[in-house]
Amino acid sequence: MEKVNQKLQRTMTSRHITMMALGGAIGAGLFKGSSAAIDMAGPSVLLAYLIGGIILLFVMQGLAEMAVRNNEARTFRDLVQTILGKYPAYFLDWIYWKMWVLNIAAESVVAAIFIQYWLPHYPIWILALSVSVLVTAINLLSVKVFAETEYWLALIKITVIVVFIIAGLVLLLVTFGNHTAVGFSNLTEHGGFFPNGSTGLIAAMLVVIYSYGGTEIIGITLAETKNPEKVVPKAVRSTLVRIVTFYLLPFFIIVSLIPWNEVNGVPESPFVMVFNMIGIPGADHIMNAVVLLAIISSMNSGLYGSSRVLYTQAVDGRIPKIFAHLSKRKVPVYAILMCTVALYMGVIISLFAGSKTFDFLMGSLGYTVLFIWLIIAIAHLKSRQKQAEKTSAYAVKWFPYTTWIAIIALSAILIGIIFTTSIIVTGITLAIYIFITLTYVYKGRFQEN
Repeated sequence: MEKVNQKLQRTMTSRHITMMALGGAIGAGLFKGSSAAIDMAGPSVLLAYLIGGIILLFVMQGLAEMAVRNNEARTFRDLVQTILGKYPAYFLDWIYWKMWVLNIAAESVVAAIFIQYWLPHYPIWILALSVSVLVTAINLLSVKVFAETEYWLALIKITVIVVFIIAGLVLLLVTFGNHTAVGFSNLTEHGGFFPNGSTGLIAAMLVVIYSYGGTEIIGITLAETKNPEKVVPKAVRSTLVRIVTFYLLPFFIIVSLIPWNEVNGVPESPFVMVFNMIGIPGADHIMNAVVLLAIISSMNSGLYGSSRVLYTQAVDGRIPKIFAHLSKRKVPVYAILMCTVALYMGVIISLFAGSKTFDFLMGSLGYTVLFIWLIIAIAHLKSRQKQAEKTSAYAVKWFPYTTWIAIIALSAILIGIIFTTSIIVTGITLAIYIFITLTYVYKGRFQEN
């Protein structure tokens, strides 16, 4: 194996990683998971996404500060290991990998569901397989080609979400032709703003956290980003505003236009339902295509993130060196192919579970995002103690209060979710975490730094 092939290239810019974070977070969680969240919480889902957005802001600010202080870091593990030690870094690395490989498997099935809107006679597994092959091919090209593809895919879906927001506001506020302005009565009718009480709000938080998960992929791009100490804080600031905007406003329009108890009873996305209401010929097909592109974009980011975790593990000698091998295009080809195994496992699962595959995997993914955010927040809290002597061009305002708020809120959500989530999903997730811990013990990694 040639040594020259063993270094990733810093070819990604601020616009690339900003759009990648948006691509990771604005995917199936928004376009498909939105139905489940609304079904659980009703109109109060708006409050759930606002709370989740504030927590995300505090966590990502901490991530940006740690990235600036440690500009030699390549991934989360490098940021966390110097602060919390080897086991938390090991655990974070592998649950992050697990999150993305399960997510791309789930989203391959969701993509297939939206393709079925046009091809109803084709089984889910064939359509999921087709999407999986496409995403694999994109990632095997150069990082620059991948980043540009992701940039434009993310830009398309953001543009359409903006159009969706404008069209939705028109439907809500303007009377024209045979259409009467809907207004905001749906926010309080059909059981009120909290139709399922606080229990419904807490249950929806799992979907919310899952939906926002993916933004932290910025922490995986460090080794391939030009001037990460400058680019990462900028990307964090711009990404957070956009993500909260692109979740809260669309959800506000959906629960205002459509009675909350009718959203989850139809196969198409709530976004397609709203575009159908506009009455423009073919609007539902246009929206369905955009939703499909959005999910492929999220899968694209997920395969990138999971393959880079494997790559750095291999470079450091924690897994076989073959996963550190870079192709002539400077991509970790075997790491990518290993991660695509999850895509094809999703295809196999969909043979038996069909469209229910996404709902089954989403619960476990929500738990994982919670733990990832918790570890990042705890690491940030301790980073000031261990790196107090270092000056930084970027520092979180209101430290440590914002970080403590994030830790307390995430812990409270975790407790609430344990009591409101299926015991099967909780048990499977716990088993995965125990397995990761046992592999660490087996390899003898409980050592002091």
